[in-house]
Amino acid sequence: MSSEPIADYALLSDCCSAALVSAAGSVDWLCFPRFDSPSVFGRILGRDAGFWSVRPVGDHTSTRRYLGSTLVLETTHTAPGGVLTVTDALVLGDGKRGHDLGADSPGTLLRQVACTEGSVDVEIVISARPGYALAPPLVGVTQGGIHFRAGESGLSFSTPVSFELTADAARAGLDLRAGDVTGFAVSFQADGSREPVFWSQAEITRRLEDTVQGWTSWAELHQNYQGPWRDLVACSGRILQALTYYPTGAIVAAPTTSLPEVAGGTRNWDYRYSWIRDASMTLQALWVAACPDEAGKFFQFLATEAASQLASGEELQIMFGVGGERELPERELAHLPGWRGSSPVRVGNGAWNQRQLDVYGELLDAAATLPEYLAELPPDTRMFLADAADAAAARWQSTDNGIWEVRGEQRHYLHSKLLCWVALDRAISLAGLLQSEDKVPQWTESRDRIAASIRTEGWSEAAKAYTQSYGSEDLDASALMLSIVGFLPPDDPRMLATIEAIEQRLTDPRGLVYRYRSDDGFPGEEGTFMLCTFWLAHALALAGRTDRARAVFERAAAFATDLGLLAEEVAPDSSELLGNFPQAFSHIGLVNAAWAISEAEARGRRGTGRGDQ
Repeated sequence: MSSEPIADYALLSDCCSAALVSAAGSVDWLCFPRFDSPSVFGRILGRDAGFWSVRPVGDHTSTRRYLGSTLVLETTHTAPGGVLTVTDALVLGDGKRGHDLGADSPGTLLRQVACTEGSVDVEIVISARPGYALAPPLVGVTQGGIHFRAGESGLSFSTPVSFELTADAARAGLDLRAGDVTGFAVSFQADGSREPVFWSQAEITRRLEDTVQGWTSWAELHQNYQGPWRDLVACSGRILQALTYYPTGAIVAAPTTSLPEVAGGTRNWDYRYSWIRDASMTLQALWVAACPDEAGKFFQFLATEAASQLASGEELQIMFGVGGERELPERELAHLPGWRGSSPVRVGNGAWNQRQLDVYGELLDAAATLPEYLAELPPDTRMFLADAADAAAARWQSTDNGIWEVRGEQRHYLHSKLLCWVALDRAISLAGLLQSEDKVPQWTESRDRIAASIRTEGWSEAAKAYTQSYGSEDLDASALMLSIVGFLPPDDPRMLATIEAIEQRLTDPRGLVYRYRSDDGFPGEEGTFMLCTFWLAHALALAGRTDRARAVFERAAAFATDLGLLAEEVAPDSSELLGNFPQAFSHIGLVNAAWAISEAEARGRRGTGRGDQ
């Protein structure tokens, strides 16, 4: 099983697929040609699931960084006799810049090694295991490299040096001296029966440089945030772009599957899909850290995929595949032991057909974030948004599985009621654009009924807070959204009491926030949630408690890796990162909280803030 800390991995992306590279120089996760395709390298989930390692022989120390504002990784290994630099990238489409980042990505991972001082012996091992390593590939050596074939697809490994084939891998040793540069490439072929295409050394160098220029052009065009924690916000913006599937605009929750919420436990899910639940928060983060164009493309993807469901009388689905797929059946890969024995390893996600009433509010809130894009939508899609408001009005009194996708008995979750209120509130404000002014009176009546229900049923006198579900005394971090979405004034006494209760009773000794502490039917204690900690910072900032908001923000941001990446959770008994990685939700929370704090501090400087208490 893999034991490499999750925090030790770096992300590579071509805005179609993703790879994880360990600090030791091993690519332990790569899926081609899409984020949700079967893995080519999967050692992060099992020792025999494939990897590609490049590292100096013997003792050495290593440092790493992304080159400028890119997702091109540079790792520097310092050995007793010299210095080796390894540059890794998933190649972008040739000459693609700015908004076209991700177009025509060739499905190729490049690794270039260069000796910059002295001499270094280098060991290279590649063990390709396409198809989640269900069966070993057919391997052939031809002029220019090695060809791996599994099923109908294939991989070509471009190499200028000879490799020794063993039963489970191909191995080579290099003796590099100062000035020596050697490149390698792994390329995906949808039709494995065709002759493999190998890359020349000149082409590897050129495309690496082109990929650096592509990412740099995107950052220069998009990243203009000037507030506090600018570097973290900019990095989060790049991560969100890296998790975007360019052909459709879909954004995956994470590029991995089955990295656990509890080490050695069973809370292991496939996050390589796009959730409607994330829509409005994602759009707000993209607006701050990236560009409204990317936000608009993501919204159009979600609206288009969801529109036909309501038109046919179906409930709105909570997630889609990156190509718009609706059925995402979940299965277990019993041959993979999982990261640190965390099994089962799952592909697909069984929550795809859950009922979650918050999706209506997420879509309408997203539309309200970027109203200028509504005019560009087809009339039937705009009509769909009005239908979504109608659905929220009709269904808000139902039970559901809630934002956290609890796989148990459905309940009257506070957050679900709140987002139904959001759906109607935003629909009322957008009624003109939706050509639905005639529906405003009935929408207003339904919105007010939901508000009254939340105020009476959602508040617990025993807990002195808004709680997870009606009739419950259990705290839930999603109650922080009451002020974030504008349902309650940020300084409402009950809102402040809820913030205080969560900060005091739903945190670990470090001040990091749990989602909830109630029993959800799964064994093991999950970690604190990065997103929820950023929600607390966000809510405090809205309430004018900027000093406290900053302190909470910095507690969470301290768990970003050396490359600025955030996981889903932090282990309760250590500082180890847990969950699928990197996690879009965590980066979204960081961006939105940073923006909220920046705005609150600006109000304070203008003399309109509430001040810390």
